[in-house]
Amino acid sequence: MNNDERIVITGVGLTSPNGNTLSEFRNNLLNAVSGVQKFTTRYIGETLAGICNFDPLKYQKKKDLRRGTRAGSISIYCANEAVADSGIDFEKFDKPRIGVYIGTTEHGNVETENEIYNLSQFDYDTKIWSHHHNPRTVANNPAGEVTLNMKITGPHYTIGGACAAGNLGIIQGVQMLKLKEVDLAIAGGVSESIHTFGIFAAFRNEGALASHPDPTKASRPFDSARNGIVISEGGCLYTLERLSDALARGAKIYAEIASYASNSDALDFVLPNSERQAECITLALKRGGIAPEQIDLVNTHATSTPQGDVSECNAVKKVFGACEKTYVNNTKSFIGHTMGAAGALELAGNLDSFNDCVIHPTINIDNLDPACDVKNLVVNKPKKVDKVEYILNNSFGMIGINSVLIVKKYK
Repeated sequence: MNNDERIVITGVGLTSPNGNTLSEFRNNLLNAVSGVQKFTTRYIGETLAGICNFDPLKYQKKKDLRRGTRAGSISIYCANEAVADSGIDFEKFDKPRIGVYIGTTEHGNVETENEIYNLSQFDYDTKIWSHHHNPRTVANNPAGEVTLNMKITGPHYTIGGACAAGNLGIIQGVQMLKLKEVDLAIAGGVSESIHTFGIFAAFRNEGALASHPDPTKASRPFDSARNGIVISEGGCLYTLERLSDALARGAKIYAEIASYASNSDALDFVLPNSERQAECITLALKRGGIAPEQIDLVNTHATSTPQGDVSECNAVKKVFGACEKTYVNNTKSFIGHTMGAAGALELAGNLDSFNDCVIHPTINIDNLDPACDVKNLVVNKPKKVDKVEYILNNSFGMIGINSVLIVKKYK
């Protein structure tokens, strides 16, 4: 990383299945409060999901909600919350110098499914097809809706990175700040996935959709009885700034971006590659000049699928197996898999560890799978540690995309 251009996090805006502010989210992670509940969707019937309960009218009018998308609405909420949290005098900020970079798993499926369903109710008369469909489904929609809402005239785009997208959105913001293309980046990831029945059907038919009599116990990474993914919606966007700018305005600083990496498995549409995952982690460490033993916390991507969890655990063991004080946790056990938001949202839940030296646990582990027995896995109860100075955040996705983000305590 170029030490001449240090990039820091100065604002956090989020909505998750178990909290709509960073403090609420963090408290629920420390107190084992799950956000997974029963959910009924078209053609599937009753299933389980992580559902957000934020107020979309806080920053939008009803007309905007009717015209826009759920992903756009989540993005607008998170972006406005992040800017408010940062303390930036937004009205006076040079709007062409703000960039919006939002990672997402997919976009447009919700709107297309809804339009086709409506079409079927009217004997497939295309006259009832919404004229809003095109702007709703273009790939840049979530980021674009933010610029419309906040009157930002700088660059915007959406990063399609499957479930690695949340990290990739942050990485893009960092890179654009280093290049001096922008002076403020609003970056992270969002997901509207629960509003498309297709994702539930696909995971169910693949044998990878979680089920459990108690919804709060359905997402159980590393547990021997895990049986699949809990699909969730959510979002987390950050304000990123160059350190010099943040210091000049006296901003509070959550963390400094220490390093990052991304690579590809080149193996399979769905199956992960443990070797490539380990290589991605190692590349991020090398790029940042960080030794494995300097990492205090590894937040895992583990989604609660039998093969996926084992693959990542093998990668973690390979890189951190000899590290005595590197702890490991997982956030999806609380909220399910928020897809494109996962990397950004899961990072947020760990940021307070820099200050309180408490690591939130992985919940719902009743019988640890021996293949997932990684050293210093924090199970079911928070862990107080001596220090947290480096956090490594894993996010991996379909078609073999991997991303790793390392943040450090600002000193």
